[in-house]
Amino acid sequence: MHAMQYEITLPADYDMGVIRHRVESKGHLLDDFPGLGFKAYLMRERGRDGSPVNQYAPFYLWNTAEGMNSFLWGPGFQGLVDDFGRPVVQNWTVLAYEEGDAAGAVPRTAVRRHQRIAAPTPLSEYAGELAAETRRLARRRGAVSALTAVDPRTWEAVHFSLWEHEAPDVPGDVFQVLHLSAPEREKLPRGRQW
Repeated sequence: MHAMQYEITLPADYDMGVIRHRVESKGHLLDDFPGLGFKAYLMRERGRDGSPVNQYAPFYLWNTAEGMNSFLWGPGFQGLVDDFGRPVVQNWTVLAYEEGDAAGAVPRTAVRRHQRIAAPTPLSEYAGELAAETRRLARRRGAVSALTAVDPRTWEAVHFSLWEHEAPDVPGDVFQVLHLSAPEREKLPRGRQW
């Protein structure tokens, strides 16, 4: 599995209703996309939930590399590039994925936290700790799902979780979930991925 996110940071006075309308009118287009576990259409608004910026930042969990590549090289992503310019696309290898106790709920909030992996850290031991953190997040009340993924180029982990309620008491950047496309969510393998 591959996790992926890009961030489009917008001016402080940007009308975020434009982003809401974009998701309302186009979000359903990925509801049947092959290879996509889920896409969370995320937005942050300056001054809300501690956000310093206005930002559109969708987060993807891909079941297949083919699906991810079809999206990146296809008309959907090109439409975003045409409207906002080509963003840097962050990509991580998934270490662990868990469904939460509220797996059937529609998520309202997402939390993302980055964590550096220090050089002297024994990687096999640390991977187990990261997978355990995913399980802990998924077991919290209101968790829809949780995952941990790593970029081995920078040795940075990202913890990502979806929640059925607003602003959970979990450290990280808080996003509003405007829509969730989840055509192959039921096919996502659970637990550690090694």
